[in-house]
Amino acid sequence: MSCGEDTGTHTHKWVYAFGDGRADGHAGMKELLGGKGANLAEMSRLGLPVPPGFTISTEVCTWFYRHDRRYPDTLVAEVEAALGAIEQSLGARFGDRDLPLLVSVRSGARASMPGMMDTVLNLGINDATVEGLIRRSGDPRFAYDSYRRFLQMYGNVVLNLDHHLFEDILEAYKHGRGVTLDTELGVDDWHAVVGRYQSMITDRLGTPFPQDPRAQLWGAIGAVFGSWMNQRAITYRRLHDIPEDWGTAVTVQAMVFGNMGEDCATGVAFTRSPATGENVFYGEYLVNAQGEDVVAGIRTPQSLTVAGKGDGAGDKPAMEETMPAVYRELAEIRCRLERHYRDMQDIEFTVQQGRLFILQTRNGKRTAAAALKIAVDLAAEGVVTQEEALGRLEPTALDQLLHPTLDPKATKTVIGRGLPASPGASAGRIVFTADVAEKSAERGEQVILCRVETSPEDIHGMHAAAGILTTRGGMTSHAAVVARGMGRTCVVGASGLRIDHRAGVLMAGAHHLAEGDVITLDGSSGEVMLGEVPTIAPALTGDFATLMGWADHARRLVVRTNAETPQDAATARKFGAEGIGLCRTEHMFFDADRIVAVREMIIADTPEERRAALAKIAPMQTRDFADLFRIMAGFPVTIRLLDPPLHEFLPHSEAEIAEVADAAGVDPQCVHQRAIQLAEANPMLGHRGCRLGITFPEIYETQARAIFRAAAEVDRETGATVMPEIMIPLAATRRELEVLKALIDRVAAEEREATGRTVPYLVGTMIELPRAALRAAELAEVAEFFSFGTNDLTQTTFGISRDDSASFLPDYQRLGIVARDPFVTLDTDGVGELLSIAVARGRAVRPDLKIGICGEHGGDPASIRFCESIGLDYVSCSPFRVPIARLAAAQAVQDGTGDRREDR
Repeated sequence: MSCGEDTGTHTHKWVYAFGDGRADGHAGMKELLGGKGANLAEMSRLGLPVPPGFTISTEVCTWFYRHDRRYPDTLVAEVEAALGAIEQSLGARFGDRDLPLLVSVRSGARASMPGMMDTVLNLGINDATVEGLIRRSGDPRFAYDSYRRFLQMYGNVVLNLDHHLFEDILEAYKHGRGVTLDTELGVDDWHAVVGRYQSMITDRLGTPFPQDPRAQLWGAIGAVFGSWMNQRAITYRRLHDIPEDWGTAVTVQAMVFGNMGEDCATGVAFTRSPATGENVFYGEYLVNAQGEDVVAGIRTPQSLTVAGKGDGAGDKPAMEETMPAVYRELAEIRCRLERHYRDMQDIEFTVQQGRLFILQTRNGKRTAAAALKIAVDLAAEGVVTQEEALGRLEPTALDQLLHPTLDPKATKTVIGRGLPASPGASAGRIVFTADVAEKSAERGEQVILCRVETSPEDIHGMHAAAGILTTRGGMTSHAAVVARGMGRTCVVGASGLRIDHRAGVLMAGAHHLAEGDVITLDGSSGEVMLGEVPTIAPALTGDFATLMGWADHARRLVVRTNAETPQDAATARKFGAEGIGLCRTEHMFFDADRIVAVREMIIADTPEERRAALAKIAPMQTRDFADLFRIMAGFPVTIRLLDPPLHEFLPHSEAEIAEVADAAGVDPQCVHQRAIQLAEANPMLGHRGCRLGITFPEIYETQARAIFRAAAEVDRETGATVMPEIMIPLAATRRELEVLKALIDRVAAEEREATGRTVPYLVGTMIELPRAALRAAELAEVAEFFSFGTNDLTQTTFGISRDDSASFLPDYQRLGIVARDPFVTLDTDGVGELLSIAVARGRAVRPDLKIGICGEHGGDPASIRFCESIGLDYVSCSPFRVPIARLAAAQAVQDGTGDRREDR
């Protein structure tokens, strides 16, 4: 029964308890309990030291939004019962003056969304229970420190008061006392700060801070459900393709305190390095602190391990040294959790008075390099199979591995160092705010976002930036975690630098850099450098080659590339492309050494004049095709004959017009006149594609002749068989194909007689029009292959111009009219149905019909899954997306097996 249909009566369970070695849920219930709730239940079942609590299911979130932010009728009773179980377990009571129970309230969607939704700690504290907390702990400073933290978090998250209001009060108080660190404040100071916070809340809201713990609890629960629809969560979901209807769960858990003294701590641990994937225990902790202090980057934390101190975590002692018994227990839990979940784990923990508690485990966010190494290593260790290892990587994350790193031989001026939070190298202009980063990126500028520390509100700027630099925070701070997930270069905790965002200055010793100055970040070493430092191409060997080998063994689809230059073709071959699926011949015409001849051809009035101009172009085209044939070394090369409207090639400036007129021996006015004649109201649906070949057959004849001559030349040189596939664009009727195939066949016969070489070839068509898809049976009587041009097919199916859709498609996505941009991910319902029809009807006539896709969708993993499902033979994509397509094609074969990638 879905939540929308449930009546909220006692027949439905909304709350799931955990603790004391028992749990109502388990790890397989992430859809219902969210990742956090499911894993807490699982760890409780494993007997790990998990503070007791309960999870309110994601179904309540769905109910909440479908019923005008109201709750099911029985939810309050279920929450009270679960709260009573926590009280009984701990011997404390919620709201009790003598033995008060405090709880945390946290969000938890089924997909990890670090920092995107809201958390409240120390809930249940008030003017009365704080005294009970003092008696229970024997530490009044700790009690009032906990109280002020609660006021600040609850005030910000639930009461919507800006956090700077609290920070300003605290900073002003510290300034008045002549101190700089929070740790220098005593119990009387925190008592005073609590009073000032409460006064500010009353002044701002007109009502006092709520003293009733149950009112606090329901306020926090509502705020967490509400945060599912806050702007930063919406942005994160859009960037990571997380559906809105998944909802979030809410986990309420007994508080344990890492801020009760020097035998207390809080921290985050990874069972392997999230940056490199190396099999080392990695993590950070803070003594006498709460968990938010670590992720917020307010204090730079210490390393868990002695070895980790060498990674830039400072000289302060490691937990391995200060708390050896706790460290050993944590190290044992590390191994146990990784073996149990069969993946790298991100563990949150607290130490209260020397006792270890595990607050969360989840599959850890990692860089693409780390994901690759972990997947290959786990397979080598026998923890997962090769098939499961393939499923552990998000194909698009491979993009991070295919871009340059710093040239080790380059001269560089290092102006600062921090922690290497997310590898890679990026150079860009300095910006100090997320909004400026976003606006600069929209102008095509590459920027480095420089902040003292980032917060979830910065996510749009972090996504827009090429790199992120912070002066505070550790490897598990918000900046580090989000940058790794996005694949952005990131250096954090560069404490030797100073950022004054109000003045717009980054100070590094004697260097004072302003907004717009260029710096380079090395996310692998933590170095910050002046200016732009040269880079080198990545090495695609080792683990990368191993995984790609597994993918190639598993996949059925052939992966080709879209390329028309030797550089792109060579790059694609290096990335494993098995041929060219789309060579756009028009791109070759824009080169400076041939554009004048192309323009001569366009302004020609007669076929003879056009042939004369084309004769200048033909040798160049022959060289172009020969270069591609050599690089592809026997792999098929699909060459699309001229497609765009001729007016796109016409000159615009007076100097260009004069140059063309001079070359053609005509008056410049003739060139102007020809431009007017060729202008069209709707060029996308005008005189283009095969229509050019029908009306100006000499154009396609010249191109076909160049193809056959190039193939014969390379065949003669190398002895290797060259297999050109000649593609007729924008065909809508069988007769168009018949006319143009006859022309191509005639040229092939003439060249065979002239060269004495027989070149095997295919003639096919690009399916870009709905009519072509629907009439695929008659087209297949002539065409020997189909290639779906899904860019234009999407435009003609939706009636939307790809170039103009950006002004309204975001609103369509926001309102749920379309789930995704149909120019990025194939519309399987509409465009996809046309593809399915064309495949079925085409192969009914010609069973061996070769069929592929060559639009931008050929490199999109979701679209590749659809291509596999309808039985296409190949996909073709841009060179840098070839490895992505190879992995996605392998995952498409095994779709529905292995681990679901939403869990990572």
